[in-house]
Amino acid sequence: MASLTSIDRKILEDLLDMGGGYVLDFSNSTYADLFNDFGIKIYDPIYQVSGSSKAKVMRGFWNVATDEQVGVVLEGLFRYITETNPDNRGVKVEPKHLAIANRLLKKKQEKEAVPHERTEAGFLEMEFENIDLGKLKLGAGIAETLEQRFDEIHKCLQSKAPLAVIFLCGSTLEGVLLNTATQKPQAFNTSKCAPKKDGKVKQFQNWTLSDFINVAHDVGIIGLDVKKFSHALRDFRNYIHPFEQASQQFKPDYHTAKISWQVLQAAISNLSGVR
Repeated sequence: MASLTSIDRKILEDLLDMGGGYVLDFSNSTYADLFNDFGIKIYDPIYQVSGSSKAKVMRGFWNVATDEQVGVVLEGLFRYITETNPDNRGVKVEPKHLAIANRLLKKKQEKEAVPHERTEAGFLEMEFENIDLGKLKLGAGIAETLEQRFDEIHKCLQSKAPLAVIFLCGSTLEGVLLNTATQKPQAFNTSKCAPKKDGKVKQFQNWTLSDFINVAHDVGIIGLDVKKFSHALRDFRNYIHPFEQASQQFKPDYHTAKISWQVLQAAISNLSGVR
């Protein structure tokens, strides 16, 4: 159960206009979509102990979920209110609302403070023994392709072929981030970091690797250290163009290859829900 006080609940219920059984201006489908962005099936029976209206399901969620889960969803709701301005009695997110979410997420923030400050050496020391591709919910054939790429990366590392490792890791990272974006379109498209053209968010196929990295971090899917080193991998991957590599006199070595492989493993771990 989330550690919401009775006052917290009253403040949140007023903000979300839950008095009549509704939550803001959500329909049943858009309400489910919101929670799906955070990996939560809000209409699961576990949340419907007191009823199936959106307000009652929200209360059921608060009674079952962890502080972190409730805090993350609240942040999503606050972003929805702030950025989409729902036509619902002029609701406005105030400091008192943010304070509740920040308190719920305090443990998570403290836990992540040290990893966020990892140096390159500390990042390389991280171990990823059980990378579970199943948690990424990959499309048909993609899981097998990734397994083949992992096998090739290991062979290239053993053969001391760093440039091949960099290119394989960089393109694979872009692929798994695109896969995640297609599963969580609302979260990615409403991020403040989402790339736009003529005032409209670009289609995913027109996003760059840099765009995917920045948005994945903004919506809380990858940590700060993974974002930082993912951009380093992106820079390395750009040397796939021979003239660019020659002009910058880039000469990748085994250390660079190890960083690239570590970035890919760390990103997949984060995308699987492990920090």
